[in-house]
Amino acid sequence: MWIRKIDRDLKKDVDSPLPTQAVSNEEFLPRPQTQRQKQLEGLIREMGEARARKLNIDRRTFMASSMGLATCFAASNRVYGKVFDVDDAETYELAAIDEKYPKSEYFVIDVQAHFTNGIALNFRNSETARNMGFNLKDDVESYSFKNFVKELFFDSETNMVVISGVPTREIQRTADGKVAEGAQRNSPFAILPSWLMGEKKKEINEMAGSQRALCQGNLAPNHYWDKATNSIDKAAMIEQMERELQLYKIDSWKWYCHTDPARTGNGFQMDDDNAMWFYEESRKRGMKLISVHKGYSYQSRTLGHLANPKDVEKAALANPDFNFVIYHSAIKHGPNEPNYLDSNKFDPKTGDFEWHSILMDIKKRNPAMSNVYPEVGSFFNALVIADPVLCMHGMGKNIKHYGADHVVWGTDCLWWGSPQWAIDAFKRFDISDEFVEKFGYAKISKADKAKILGLNAAKLYNVDVNAKRNAIPGDKLEKAKLAYLNAGGARQNAAYGWVRAND
Repeated sequence: MWIRKIDRDLKKDVDSPLPTQAVSNEEFLPRPQTQRQKQLEGLIREMGEARARKLNIDRRTFMASSMGLATCFAASNRVYGKVFDVDDAETYELAAIDEKYPKSEYFVIDVQAHFTNGIALNFRNSETARNMGFNLKDDVESYSFKNFVKELFFDSETNMVVISGVPTREIQRTADGKVAEGAQRNSPFAILPSWLMGEKKKEINEMAGSQRALCQGNLAPNHYWDKATNSIDKAAMIEQMERELQLYKIDSWKWYCHTDPARTGNGFQMDDDNAMWFYEESRKRGMKLISVHKGYSYQSRTLGHLANPKDVEKAALANPDFNFVIYHSAIKHGPNEPNYLDSNKFDPKTGDFEWHSILMDIKKRNPAMSNVYPEVGSFFNALVIADPVLCMHGMGKNIKHYGADHVVWGTDCLWWGSPQWAIDAFKRFDISDEFVEKFGYAKISKADKAKILGLNAAKLYNVDVNAKRNAIPGDKLEKAKLAYLNAGGARQNAAYGWVRAND
């Protein structure tokens, strides 16, 4: 039985800003909290209470601060060994944190950020979410655009977002044959249609007075289908392609090969004939950036095998002028896995695990291939909570094989709440000396982290980082954020997913 994460946390008095177990993003079954995660949760509470008393503030206020988050990292180091760079002074003094990790040090672009079209997904209360120690509401408002702006821009250091697609096929004509517009273009259960992403991208940028948002388009090779000929409805596809590019002003395509919007009974592969036709039509129109969900196969019981990244190789080699961003770094997650290690067939001798190893092998076979970018949403943040050792392997291999200049930051938020905990975790995260020596990984330098947190995405999306840095302090969104913080605004320390009721 699953329970809403907020209900679980309220019962257990949990208010940790660092998740103490993995939440489900509704693309895999949530996992039970492990004994070490339970130990961490208790230690965070104990250390948080002690420090709050010393500073003469209540625990929830302390835990919502940067000192509270630093305390979580210190507690994690006690449980798992040194994973995070944190000094004891940072758990008591804001000045120590500001000196070591100044807020303006990195330009952060989150390439996988979501809200919903008036739908509550029950994600924040998933077993995985509960296991991460979040305390978020799970109603429609929690997933709303308004909350998206608050949690991504006001409650984190994120400078720019890519509003990321969720597989939706737009309705092109109304019942009377007219071209559908706005909400007419989606079914009642469309989570985040292309037209809405384009509309909200524009709204954020107009609100700010500068470019703070980019957006994706949901169109993919199997969205419009002629069932009589059992082939692509090319006229409908081109009509939609033109609409998303010209009207919605999308900045990338977002593909889910293992979904079936046209209800043909099939998904597609990145290297099949239909995908190749799509590349050519997109190339004609100047769009050559494609983000592809890979991994998390449980999202489809029948087509989940199409989330395997094996088709990346042929597609990337056949289209060297395109760039392919591989979401989730292709980590598999089995449908009924008891834990990350068993379900993903983790090999401690090599550090390999499914299907991440397939993505790594592609680069090993093609060292000159430069147009594939592993993305780390619901990969870094999930693994660093579920198993920091596996996280070292995952991030270590991404950087070792693809290079620090080809790993892209994303968080999958709002699903995880505000992304600030993940940003702070990555700032402090590194590969152990043991793993550097044993597996040939590299330490993650600040220059590497700057690339991963934003500079790599900036190149993919043609963002002038220096210009953005200069513009942001004076834009309206930043002024609103400062007013919010000055008025006492603080993170909720919650995640928007489901967890198991018996944890």
